[in-house]
Amino acid sequence: MDMDSILKRAQEFQYLMSKKQEELAGRTITSTVGGGMVTVIVNGKFEIVSLQIEKVAINPDEAEMLQDLVVAAVNDAMRKVKEMTQAELAKLTGGLGLNLPGMFGG
Repeated sequence: MDMDSILKRAQEFQYLMSKKQEELAGRTITSTVGGGMVTVIVNGKFEIVSLQIEKVAINPDEAEMLQDLVVAAVNDAMRKVKEMTQAELAKLTGGLGLNLPGMFGG
């Protein structure tokens, strides 16, 4: 393969990666913990777009429990977004197992 072909394929791959990032930015992942007491929605850019807390979970005497639930929901949603983006990246790379630092929050 000559250098022009390699550069052309690299540009095509870069374009596909850019399109995939745009697509994933519009996707959301929902995580619900504590039997539905806390729900968080995270987008493909690893941003929290929604956090819902049921009134029954808001008890000043149990603030630590609510904090733990929020942390658990956020961490679970972030993990799911990372798994989703890694799966999409694997589709683009043909499952080559490339781990590109900084791509999709990885």
